[in-house]
Amino acid sequence: MTYQMTQEQTHIREAIFRVCEQFDDEFWLKRDREGGFPHEIHQAMAKDGWLGIAMPEEYGGAGLGITEAAIMMQAIAESGGGNSAASAIHMNIFGLNPVVKFGTHAQKERILPPLMRGEEKACFGVTEPTTGLDTTKLKTKAVKQGNRYIVHGQKVWISTAQVADRVLLLARTTAIEDVKKPTEGLSLFYTKLDRDYIEVREIEKMGRKCVDSNELFIDGLPIPEEDLIGEEGQGFRQILHGLNPERVLVAAEAVGIGRNALKRAAAYAGERVVFGRPIGQNQGVQHPLAQSWAELEAANLMAMHGGALYDAGKPCGNEANAAKYLAAEAAVKATQTAQLTFGGFGYAKEYHVERLVREAILFRIAPVTPQLVLSFIAEHALGLPKSY
Repeated sequence: MTYQMTQEQTHIREAIFRVCEQFDDEFWLKRDREGGFPHEIHQAMAKDGWLGIAMPEEYGGAGLGITEAAIMMQAIAESGGGNSAASAIHMNIFGLNPVVKFGTHAQKERILPPLMRGEEKACFGVTEPTTGLDTTKLKTKAVKQGNRYIVHGQKVWISTAQVADRVLLLARTTAIEDVKKPTEGLSLFYTKLDRDYIEVREIEKMGRKCVDSNELFIDGLPIPEEDLIGEEGQGFRQILHGLNPERVLVAAEAVGIGRNALKRAAAYAGERVVFGRPIGQNQGVQHPLAQSWAELEAANLMAMHGGALYDAGKPCGNEANAAKYLAAEAAVKATQTAQLTFGGFGYAKEYHVERLVREAILFRIAPVTPQLVLSFIAEHALGLPKSY
């Protein structure tokens, strides 16, 4: 068994690189220094129809799979934009999968086209400061009052909330003590990010400055009942349809950022002469770079395998999680190896690899930690007792 891109997938990759050519290293260096959401690349992707790559054709999308979306997101990261460029785009790619799967025709007609045209941006409101990845214990509550829900609660690490118009929000509509299973009683909403009721507070962080991360403080947010996605109380089951695609996309992006770092390092190693020979002639420089190449390409195969399984409607939890784990570890190692190849210049912003080092680390932490991934695989792939 082997993985080889189809002609259509190759054309997607080439087309994305052409779009990204207009956003060079200096563009991303400026964004890293000054911040400010990269609206330019978001609009460029919308203009050429890429934001709808995995959306249904009947609503204006391309109707392609998560595999094609992963190829697209990988090219965005690999172009040099790294995590900053990818994070500006990927919520639109995977985040609305629950709406595609469980939304009504009227909801999809209302929600999907504005996102694909780049007229609206959405954020993903699940994680909370006191519950972390233990989603069933989240405390944000939505209380039904007539034909609307009133929401109080808090969310954290919500990317793009500074610029988002809408939020895909998970809240508890039935108290946990009143349900048979802790996964029940959670409901999913896609609604306006109304700043009259939501305080959005940005978190200053290590990297990816131009794509904001935030705390949300929700105080009495009214949500019309028509913004409820699917059946009330089944929100946990619904968001799972966004999680595996997200892991595949993140894995592909991590491979992309690692490849870009290796490309820079290999070029430098071939040109930098010390003691009368290019440093790339030394095995002490060659071997770490070659090892990182092998690890990245192996992770890429797992990512594309996970995407193909998802697109075929087959179980892919183990593969998607493994892809995320392998790719994140490989990306961190590759970017750090690239930085060491540059020596002291690897610490200088003008050579760009230090930015890639800072951005790659996020792939290890989010959207799920390596420890939780390994616990998941131990349970579901190896049949070991659940540890969390």
